[in-house]
Amino acid sequence: MRGWVRVAPFNDPRLSLLLQLPRWFLRAPSSGASAGGAAPAGAGWRAVEVERVRVHGADEIVARLAGVDDRDAALALEGVEVFLERARFPAASADEVYWADLIGCVVLDPDGAPLGTVVSIDDHPAHPVMRLSDAGRERLVPFVPELIRSVDLEARTVVADWRRDW
Repeated sequence: MRGWVRVAPFNDPRLSLLLQLPRWFLRAPSSGASAGGAAPAGAGWRAVEVERVRVHGADEIVARLAGVDDRDAALALEGVEVFLERARFPAASADEVYWADLIGCVVLDPDGAPLGTVVSIDDHPAHPVMRLSDAGRERLVPFVPELIRSVDLEARTVVADWRRDW
């Protein structure tokens, strides 16, 4: 209505950084994505300024974007993905980590053997799960305090109480 768009965030909308950051980057679904880091640029990407944003219902956000002035312009954004500039994220506290920062980290078992590289974090109702890739093999490891022994973002490693044969 009047150019407002609905967004389904991957996390609790009340905790979403979409509510805090004034510039979003939109990508058509068929474009390639960059894995974290710098703001996206080039073909398929569009930067938009957020004029107003708020939580709507239990699982979505609604926003008024600059240049999206009517229903037709809002409908043209259906299926578009929303990205944020990592450099603008607020600092995480000492016991927190942004999931985006885990992408590309090597996950090790307690003996230091590699289990795979984090390719995504999937949010499931029970708990988040790290999706790992190891020489073409996919492995799922729950990202819960009981299993995660350490996260070292500088070394790009996560130590998990998990075994290769699980």
